[in-house]
Amino acid sequence: MSTDAGPTAGGFPYRLIATDLDGTLLRSDESVSARTRDALAAATAAGAAHIVVTGRAVPWTRHILDDLGYQGLAVCGQGAQVYHAGEHRLLTSVTLDRQLAGVALAKIEAEVGPLFLAASRDGLDGEVLVGPGYAVAGHLPAIPFTDAADLWTAPLNKLYIQHPTLTDDELAAVADQVAGGFVSVTMAGEGIVELLPLGLSKATGLSLAARRLGLKAADTIAFGDMPNDIPMFAWADHGVAMANAHETLRAVADEVTTSNDEDGIATVVERLLAGAR
Repeated sequence: MSTDAGPTAGGFPYRLIATDLDGTLLRSDESVSARTRDALAAATAAGAAHIVVTGRAVPWTRHILDDLGYQGLAVCGQGAQVYHAGEHRLLTSVTLDRQLAGVALAKIEAEVGPLFLAASRDGLDGEVLVGPGYAVAGHLPAIPFTDAADLWTAPLNKLYIQHPTLTDDELAAVADQVAGGFVSVTMAGEGIVELLPLGLSKATGLSLAARRLGLKAADTIAFGDMPNDIPMFAWADHGVAMANAHETLRAVADEVTTSNDEDGIATVVERLLAGAR
């Protein structure tokens, strides 16, 4: 990580605040506390930009951003999409090579047996398709399918995989070992192991969004809670893990704050604002 971050004009030590959504900016009930809203508003008033960086694709993110009154850029789909929330416009999008994804799936299933599958289709209104046995986290909208051939009929951002007996960590490790040359593998939450375009990560999308704002890694403080946030922490000047974060992210974080239900982002932002005065 670099250490040459320059302060904003208002004195806040970072010009860019990158926050994951689930388990980080969002509390367990998927709300954002008034304290966290106020802290981020104070930081932006001091000259910092705030970018949401989430594994959710745009259709699963847009309603949250609209509720927040969020007008800036958001990085969605694990870095695949850069979305302008104020204009409701997709600026960039990276899709999964479906042939390579098919090879990757075959290699994983040859190693561990049949998988439960879901897929995120590309675009502003891309549906999430969910196959038999796949357990969707929360109450997010999804379309069931029974024929696996339906997965491949339109461009995809990513595939989701689950296994009947392996843990998420075990499944991600096996998938990366046997198929890592065809796709990128990440774990974004409980029950959420994903196959992505090779080389794609949150850092990819965040760097593109930051460049559009004229900002760099050295200007950035990042907040997250899961292994999919590791590349973002490696890219940013300062990485802050939530108290509820996965142990692999806490191990590489520059600091650990309180949990998402205890205003962990606000705790750090308020401290930095106070120190800048």
